Amino acid sequence: MNSQTFQNISKIIERESKTTTYKFALLRGVIDIIQDNSPYISFSEDRVHFLTGLLVEKWMLYYYPILESEVVIPQIGANTQLAFLVEFEIVINYYKTRGGFSAFYNDLKSKGIPNDIQNDFISLVRKLRSTIINNPFKYIGSSINSNEYSIFKIGNGASFGITSDVDFEYLLNSCGSFSIPSDYYDAFKLLGSFIGGNDSILFKWAEFSSNASKGDVKVEKAIHEILRSPITTRDVDESKKIYNQILQKEGEVRCVWSNLPIQRFDVDHVIPFSVWKNNDLWNLLPAKASINNGKRDKIPTPEQLIKSKELIFHYWDLMSQSQTLRFNREIKVTLLGSNQPANWHQSALDQLQSSCRHLITQRGFEPWEL
Repeated sequence: MNSQTFQNISKIIERESKTTTYKFALLRGVIDIIQDNSPYISFSEDRVHFLTGLLVEKWMLYYYPILESEVVIPQIGANTQLAFLVEFEIVINYYKTRGGFSAFYNDLKSKGIPNDIQNDFISLVRKLRSTIINNPFKYIGSSINSNEYSIFKIGNGASFGITSDVDFEYLLNSCGSFSIPSDYYDAFKLLGSFIGGNDSILFKWAEFSSNASKGDVKVEKAIHEILRSPITTRDVDESKKIYNQILQKEGEVRCVWSNLPIQRFDVDHVIPFSVWKNNDLWNLLPAKASINNGKRDKIPTPEQLIKSKELIFHYWDLMSQSQTLRFNREIKVTLLGSNQPANWHQSALDQLQSSCRHLITQRGFEPWEL
């Protein structure tokens, strides 16, 4: 990685086309996937490869709250409309009386998309993928050279087969792949949280929306909608309720960090919710209240995870037995990736250690050990 890479990224953000928010969505998505330390990232020679479905999912999460908003937040200039607007509005309207953004995300991540909206959802997936590869993939880098697809290269093609399960894994299996140069990956990994901060991609995105509305939409309002998460406090409470019900049947409950028996306990997010809005069951573990308060927004060290691994495995087994479909989907998407070894506990823990190490050493979060 060299200074030229950073200069190129700056040119892309500042100088290239601002007729739509596609560029911002693409850069934000790739940065978020890298910052998530996705298990679906692979490396080959001087390029880093991603599943395009990861990016399609990010675009769904970015654009859903914007298009659902009662306040019009422009995403494209002139009198045109987003390429995927019609397909997206069908899905949004379907969920309007079924729980909205959060219900959509819950179906995508855990339950699966209902049968009566599957065809429309697949049409949206196709349109999003087509928009991504035919627009920002193709033209990003035009300020650096005149070649199309100069940075983002398409890998494996799409394969939208017929299946009974349409969920997040469907996105991963059907949308193909893409790659970027290793230098860009290194830059996004090292400085992605700064590149995507209010002074850059997110701010520019909101600023575009405000300008396109001729000032009717304030930058602050646009940022609020752009950053809105599909996971609400209610979702967290519901997951904790499930967890509490399971643990009550267990009899004795031990603090995952201290191994001490506890009568009253907190349900702790291993990776704090404030750091990573992840409400997966594998990320929820019982802890003594005083210990949880001391941990707060800190990241458990890989060493701490090793110390607690027997209890972590025990609680993962409880969740897997009680909430089999949800637990298996969540842990596969976030920790296991394409590999499904017989010893899945250790593989999942290895990835969790990797994510915690990444958050501590690369992103600067404070480590925590008991």
